[in-house]
Amino acid sequence: MTVAIIDYGSGNLRSVAKAFERVGSKVRVTGSVTVVANASHIVLPGVGAFADCMQGLQSLPGMLDALQQEVLQKKKPFLGICVGMQMLFERGHEHGVHNGLGWLEGEVVALAPKGSLKIPHMGWNDLIIKANHPLLKDIKTGNHAYFVHSYHAACKHKADVLAEVEYGQTIAAVVGRGNIMGTQFHPEKSQQTGLALLKNFLSL
Repeated sequence: MTVAIIDYGSGNLRSVAKAFERVGSKVRVTGSVTVVANASHIVLPGVGAFADCMQGLQSLPGMLDALQQEVLQKKKPFLGICVGMQMLFERGHEHGVHNGLGWLEGEVVALAPKGSLKIPHMGWNDLIIKANHPLLKDIKTGNHAYFVHSYHAACKHKADVLAEVEYGQTIAAVVGRGNIMGTQFHPEKSQQTGLALLKNFLSL
């Protein structure tokens, strides 16, 4: 079992790799389509602006085609983290409107929490579990996770939302459809909750 963590210049890769190693996985941090093709699981982290992350991913020769093949056709387990999750959707509205991967229906829009809550949404927040999904095995409502974001995914289909959080509005915290999953929070920074989720991902 090997996890391919896609390196497209979007930082934070080593902490993600260390978290997967901690739960017993062999990890390759890579921009190579060959490594992705040989991996059992694929992870797309993301830090920064939506458009910059999409541009970085598109700049890797053959990577978009490889992801279509491995994720959409071969159905390998795929996990997007933070902006990596947001890129699963059709469009992002950060600094203009930019196309995403379009694997899930919905738009990535700015947070607009009611009251005096600050943006970005930064720090610990309690999860609200919405679905019985193997990615969330042994993770319960009230378990907390670590967030850093100013935009969120407005999912078109409620069934794609596996967990939420409240931050002056309802935010999709975990999304998933079939083999495609994503977390708005950072599992690698979320202590036991995050490690449990990564371990569950590896079991898929």
